[in-house]
Amino acid sequence: MIAVNPKNLEAEMTRASISRKTIADLIGCSYRTIHARFNGEQGWTYGECVTIRDELFPQMTLEYLFPYEKSGVRA
Repeated sequence: MIAVNPKNLEAEMTRASISRKTIADLIGCSYRTIHARFNGEQGWTYGECVTIRDELFPQMTLEYLFPYEKSGVRA
């Protein structure tokens, strides 16, 4: 699991009218789990990030959609 900041993902979801439930269904987890991930209470797997990008935002980079935190400094 990696610690990512999902703010860009959420912005793109809003632009495309994609809900958190859609993301949860896509990666096979509950709404409660996806809520925890968006709130930073749980991490995202690399595979989940790739699936979301490939299926919903293929024109965007992983680095843009899921900027990660490294030693408390945004990378």
